[in-house]
Amino acid sequence: MQIKTGKGSVTLVVLLAIWSVSAISSLPGLAISPILGDLTKIFPRATELEIQLLTSLPSLLIIPFVLLAGKLSEGRNRWTLLMSGLAIFFVSGLMCLFARSMEALIVISCLLGVGAGMVIPLSTGLVVEYFTGDYRVRQLGYASAINNLSLVLATALTGYLATRNWHLPFLVYLLPGLSLVLCLALRNAPSVPEPEESLQLQQREIDRNKLVGMMWLYFLITYAVLVVTYDAPFLVEKYRLSSDFSGWLIALFFLAIMLPGFFLGGIIRRFGSNTNLLSLLLISLGLGLFGFAHTAWQMVVAALLAGLGYGVMQPIIYDKTATIAPPQSATLALSFVMAMNYLAVMICPFILSMLHTLFHSQNEHFGFRVNAVLAVVMTLVALFNRRGFVLGLDERYFVK
Repeated sequence: MQIKTGKGSVTLVVLLAIWSVSAISSLPGLAISPILGDLTKIFPRATELEIQLLTSLPSLLIIPFVLLAGKLSEGRNRWTLLMSGLAIFFVSGLMCLFARSMEALIVISCLLGVGAGMVIPLSTGLVVEYFTGDYRVRQLGYASAINNLSLVLATALTGYLATRNWHLPFLVYLLPGLSLVLCLALRNAPSVPEPEESLQLQQREIDRNKLVGMMWLYFLITYAVLVVTYDAPFLVEKYRLSSDFSGWLIALFFLAIMLPGFFLGGIIRRFGSNTNLLSLLLISLGLGLFGFAHTAWQMVVAALLAGLGYGVMQPIIYDKTATIAPPQSATLALSFVMAMNYLAVMICPFILSMLHTLFHSQNEHFGFRVNAVLAVVMTLVALFNRRGFVLGLDERYFVK
């Protein structure tokens, strides 16, 4: 079976290999989350500093290695870089299953962060390398959907496994082993060069001004919607809803992010230059509704709105970033943009905490209202910049 790429075709095995890399790029940290509350019981001598290091240090290491992998990807042998990252990811996940001390778990998790950091930019870079034009837009949508679907499924799986044995959630870190096997097919299936009409071939180097714009946009929208994952559980608790509802609410949020990926091409054709504007409006409405929600159905609608808006914008940002760099530098450009996601994840809770302290507010709605204002401001800016590169959407940014 052959799949069209816009510059030829690839086999189904190659496509599955590319999708498998997208599926595992959100795994880091998932195995730790369900056992965080039990770490002091698992390791009675563990200090608060050690627990903080376990949760933050691997994520911190991801950022420089995302950038390093992006830079190394400009070399010829990207396949070796990919396989090395997957191997480190897989081996460190295997070692987590046998960790017997907090110190060992910290060191192994840091190693896992290194491997994941090497793989993350290539998860999108492979789509950019093998596909072009409308085919690339469609595949980036699929890749985004697969990434978020695997996040939801892996979160549910780790939560269940944690009730059996604290080591078992680390089984999800063995999934890169499947990618290792599938990606063997990429060695003998190199990508075809970009067609002459490709916008990438018009670039001699990365357009830095546009890159900075895309980085800021991705950081701001990611920071804005992250409040759902951090503050929704407190809102659920405030209104004495079921504790299970909090998990379902966040799962619905990620499912909503996943859904637009399957229909991205149609969404762009339907809304054209208004696509980002409408997406930001959905995020604004979702966060605004969270800011005043007090019933379960209001929270569900709010999570769906915010997730759908973000789910449309994420793959578009990736695709537009690829077009502002020559083919050999596309993954490097993507690495800068994707690093913004992990930067937002790291500093979001600190910013929210600082704002609560600054405004002397302990209201569970406060974070949603502040981020809703941010989203509204971005929506207004997008309203007057629909023809601009960063917030607008010109049909010329992908080749039909």
